Amino acid sequence: MRTVLEFLAQQESIGPDLKSGLGSVGYGLAAIGPGVGIGLIVGNSVQAMVRQPEMQGTVRTTMFLGIAFAEALALIGFVLKFI
Repeated sequence: MRTVLEFLAQQESIGPDLKSGLGSVGYGLAAIGPGVGIGLIVGNSVQAMVRQPEMQGTVRTTMFLGIAFAEALALIGFVLKFI
């Protein structure tokens, strides 16, 4: 089964501007998940730091690792836009 983008790429009536626009929409949709994920990670980390201030360093390190992994998903979506 072909994807919608593969089908549209084979159509001659669609110009490169529309193909680029569809890729941008795809990346925008791919960035929603990591954006929500980063918000949840940071929000819960702040709550954990407030509840246990002595664990602040550990929680902060874990928070930055979670942000990096969530951001990697957004970068994968960005690279797929060009493929």
